[in-house]
Amino acid sequence: MTDLTLLHESLRRNARVNTFLLEALKPEEYDLSDGKGGQTVAQILRHMAGFRVGWLWNISREHAAALLDPTQKDADGDPQWRWQNRPPNELSDAFSEGDAAAVQAVQAALDEGRTFPDPWDEGTYQANPAHFLQHTIVHDSHHRGQIMALLREGGRTKEEMDALDNHWAIWRE
Repeated sequence: MTDLTLLHESLRRNARVNTFLLEALKPEEYDLSDGKGGQTVAQILRHMAGFRVGWLWNISREHAAALLDPTQKDADGDPQWRWQNRPPNELSDAFSEGDAAAVQAVQAALDEGRTFPDPWDEGTYQANPAHFLQHTIVHDSHHRGQIMALLREGGRTKEEMDALDNHWAIWRE
């Protein structure tokens, strides 16, 4: 049996770091981009939060269901994410509910002694379903780094950037 205690704690810390960043953002910073065709801060946040439901739709639709709005369909006829058109300052619940659904999906797969389906043969955590949670943490970290760079380039002062770096204390508790 896989002991997920440390991984769950890491995911909770990751959530706290995401919350720290969401609360630190100023409304005018949502539109920051690199000016070279890259995503805006708002688009990156939406991508980060949507990562959970996107993967769950592929690997555990049962656990994705609570994150979807069945009355809204995309071009393929699939239900859309509940936060699809929400402003970035309203994504906090998308992160927390997505994390909860991911944990439930992983636990269900482990309890049933199975891996996740791999409908497109692209690799779906076949070694251990818990790698989905690890991937979520790494994915969020990567994109938080992009946001930090955009904030720096967007005019945050050294002092403001140093204050944002205080989120590292969460990982050292």
